Amino acid sequence: SGSDLLFVAAGILIAGTLAKLPMYVDFPISGYTDGDYYVRNVGFFVLPVLIGFFCWRKLLSLGQILVVVNAVLVSFAYINYLPGKGNHYGDTVTLAFMHAPLFLWFVLGMTYVRMDFQALTERLEFLRYSSDLIVLSVLILFAGLILTWTTTALFLTINLNIFEFYYEHVVVYGLVGASIVANYIISLNPAIVRKISPLIARIFSPLILVTVIAYLSSAIYTGKDPYNDREFLLVFNWLLMLVMAIVIFSIVELRQRQSKWNFWFTTLLVITTIVVDVVALSSIGYRILEWGFTPNRIVVLGENVLILTHLILIMTGLVKLISKKQTIKVLDSSVLGYLPIYGVWTAFVVFIFPVAHGFK
Repeated sequence: SGSDLLFVAAGILIAGTLAKLPMYVDFPISGYTDGDYYVRNVGFFVLPVLIGFFCWRKLLSLGQILVVVNAVLVSFAYINYLPGKGNHYGDTVTLAFMHAPLFLWFVLGMTYVRMDFQALTERLEFLRYSSDLIVLSVLILFAGLILTWTTTALFLTINLNIFEFYYEHVVVYGLVGASIVANYIISLNPAIVRKISPLIARIFSPLILVTVIAYLSSAIYTGKDPYNDREFLLVFNWLLMLVMAIVIFSIVELRQRQSKWNFWFTTLLVITTIVVDVVALSSIGYRILEWGFTPNRIVVLGENVLILTHLILIMTGLVKLISKKQTIKVLDSSVLGYLPIYGVWTAFVVFIFPVAHGFK
């Protein structure tokens, strides 16, 4: 509708202008750089626009809207209040910056389910929406990349270099606008989009599983281990987060396509992820025993324990499902019922952890 398109245009304009704000103004804080602005506020460009969209489309009550608006405004003020500048921050402050976009994603989820925390079906729909949004945003960005290359190449043939102008006035708005446009397309015709995400999941999930198994085997063969190599442990934990996300989205897909292949593939994926998590957990435990606790190690330890607990619950549900002791609904409580715990943990890392450690 016209109102939807108006919202999309306004959202892209606002998000793009916020992303370009350092180009327009000089911050009156000594030592405050463009990098400081982006590291603090990158999550606040697009996600509040999506939150506002669902406040409108889901017909939230005035009280619910006030809760959502306060959550966004308080987190925005808090993140920008945290001490540090010029890329000199305490570890807990850096962790708060890293988790702030995830906190906003949970606020988006609260808005999507209309704050009905008992509605597992709505949570499932939000996970599907999230996977669709990611896939479609990537496709739009890829199309935008092709358009950018084609446009600049065409103008270069007539000796006009428009790259700087194009970047400042088009690319920035395109980058932040991709997710907003993707959100609009999903709301316009979700049935079409939902045929794309499962297809991509069916293609890439097995490839990622093979890659992870090959990576683990190669690490063992080369003698590389995460116990004494900090960079390797960091990559290992990022791998764990990625595979865990794929596990959750694969189980969402499993509810739609209940074939034997899907059951066994998902089970193998969960087992592989448990192995990755156990190795990561033992590695961080070893580092804590050797060198003591630090804010980074505490957070990584907590997140690994949360993920391992979730994986065990999922694995238990899959075993019951395969043995036909339960229906597919057993996965709802194991997958969807656990999600708020991640939200509480994220809020803890963002708001409480830095204060408890004196922002160090």
